[in-house]
Amino acid sequence: MRLRHVLAGLIVALWAGMAAAQPLTIEQFGSFHVGGRLVEVTGKPVVEYTPTVGGAPLRIDPNGTYMVGQMYARFIVPSPRRGAAPLMLWHGAYLTGVTWETTPDGREGWEHFFLRRGWATYVTDAVERGRSGAAMSPEIYGQAIHLPTVNPWERFRIGDGAGSFARGSVLPGNQFPAERGQYLAFMRQVVARYLGTDDDVIAAYVALLERVGPSVVIAHSQGGAFAWQVAQRRPDLFRALVLVEPAGTGIAAEAAKLREVPTLLVYGDYVDADPRWSVIRRNARAFSDAVRAAGGSVEDVDLPARGIRGNSHMLMMDRNSDAVAALVQDWLAARGLWR
Repeated sequence: MRLRHVLAGLIVALWAGMAAAQPLTIEQFGSFHVGGRLVEVTGKPVVEYTPTVGGAPLRIDPNGTYMVGQMYARFIVPSPRRGAAPLMLWHGAYLTGVTWETTPDGREGWEHFFLRRGWATYVTDAVERGRSGAAMSPEIYGQAIHLPTVNPWERFRIGDGAGSFARGSVLPGNQFPAERGQYLAFMRQVVARYLGTDDDVIAAYVALLERVGPSVVIAHSQGGAFAWQVAQRRPDLFRALVLVEPAGTGIAAEAAKLREVPTLLVYGDYVDADPRWSVIRRNARAFSDAVRAAGGSVEDVDLPARGIRGNSHMLMMDRNSDAVAALVQDWLAARGLWR
């Protein structure tokens, strides 16, 4: 059994390397914003400042109407196109669409992986992140939460527990690019998240799917919880759902709304041994059972059991990320979503 897993891993690595070596032909690319709402702000003092060295003083009255809750999306359509539906990549908390674009050690990300296999990809910065922009806090958005450098190292199952960042120690077999320069490259893409924005985020994802049409959605962490909830609102806009270590679930009482959305859950290493992630996974398993009981299809993949080991919470950035992407690709192809 172990030999079979090793051989399968070698075949996946060879196939991934050959695909990456091929030129990528782009038929179309672009970007747009969707969603948003208008909010009125009053009672704020006028701000006066000089915006640039050698510039003239500027007087800004912050009172007025603001557009908030909008979301940025970038699309790339390859040629030939082999995916039977658009493929969306939704990131997790404190992150942006950069999650899917590249890895901390400079390898191609999952966006490239799926583009090279003929999927039209849509990479988004969720509401209040990155190019989507933010809003006044606390007048419009809630508190802004920032992550210190130690947090992802110890919370995303890179380091081997409390104090591991200071020690520079990692979990046995860790696959995340954990050399100091590589980890700091990851931290450069970590951004603030704001509390109280969930309704805006969900509304923007719905607007995105309405504009693009029924799609395959791959969502990570916090994005996985949003994806489940969006799918419950508009299951007609989902061809399939791939949840990469979802950090939450949908609404249990509405599990039956997902019975027509084939779903794959993917988990990395050390999940069940982690005091936080084990609880999150147990909740996801219970929710998945509710979907199955309602007639839905949910497959739960434990990567170590498939011979793919050492993955952190950021498994699309781990050194074996192509092997994980290949597993997702095979699952989508088996459901007739790849020609």
